[in-house]
Amino acid sequence: MTSLLASLATPLRRSLGQALGRVVDPFVIGSFDRTGYRIHALRFDPADLDVDLSDRRIVVTGANSGIGFETAAALGERGAQIVLLCRNRARGEAAQAELRCRVGADRFELEVCDVSDLGSVRRAAARLGERVDGLVHNAGVLPDRRVETADGLELTFATHVAGPFLLTELLRPALERSPDGRVVWVSSGGMYTRRLQVDDPDWTQRPYDGVVAYAETKRAQVVLAERFAAAFAGTSVLVTAMHPGWADTPAVRSSLPGFHRVTRAILRTPPEGADTVAWLAAAPRDRLESGAFYFDREARRTHWLPGTRESQVERDALWRRCRTAAAPRGVERAIVPIRARARPVPSP
Repeated sequence: MTSLLASLATPLRRSLGQALGRVVDPFVIGSFDRTGYRIHALRFDPADLDVDLSDRRIVVTGANSGIGFETAAALGERGAQIVLLCRNRARGEAAQAELRCRVGADRFELEVCDVSDLGSVRRAAARLGERVDGLVHNAGVLPDRRVETADGLELTFATHVAGPFLLTELLRPALERSPDGRVVWVSSGGMYTRRLQVDDPDWTQRPYDGVVAYAETKRAQVVLAERFAAAFAGTSVLVTAMHPGWADTPAVRSSLPGFHRVTRAILRTPPEGADTVAWLAAAPRDRLESGAFYFDREARRTHWLPGTRESQVERDALWRRCRTAAAPRGVERAIVPIRARARPVPSP
């Protein structure tokens, strides 16, 4: 079936992809899974990734496995110099060696950095130097209990929100010097189930739920992508967010074993999950819209469920919260919830 579809003429294949997409897109199963990817891929233009990135240096966080690893491979295969920003040196070195062997070129630097540790982020940003053309926020966690970092932040919020916010701010001058700077936030389809949480982002007032914390911070990433797109307006930097669908990655297998057990037959491969990340980092600029949220190379709406749309007050509160959390100790370093007259958070 796959070979038959591949043999169809491009206009017919795209028309078929659009027609089938209209059927599956209202549903999660059939859209987020392997079938959805293959349907959506019928619309892809192969020329979008027929690019030479030899003049680009791109930082990928969480690059030692899963979607981060496949993103690094896809961009490295197109000539980019990739900085693997990894928390664990041994796993980072193993990924670096595998990527060099797979790509057949020494295009992969390793930078050890725990993005949940703001001091580690500052030190890594200083070592990255003045040349950064792209930044992919891919590192992720899904703990089953509340963990507080040395900075006084809940681990999921620190990893997905505060750390990436600080890294983007610190690399902003380098990104703006690039003729085609890109920032890509790897969110999750789970963000559709939650509204932006600003009353208790560190889970000091609620019983901890790791899955909900994950979804809330993935929603926050989408909002931050929109805010950074506005902040970078008038510069060379384009900021986007995306979700990869359901991919069979080591993180899913370890953090969501029940989900993986039930869905593994229909999960996307890691390269399929990484496809849109690489596309956003490499495709011609006129194909992309700064501030947009993408799924399978197409801009998508960011809210589906009633009660999940945040107010401007809440968006502003998230930005202030990130600035407060990311400030060096002794400079606006009080980590306290910022009230924003938010409505109650609905259950998924």
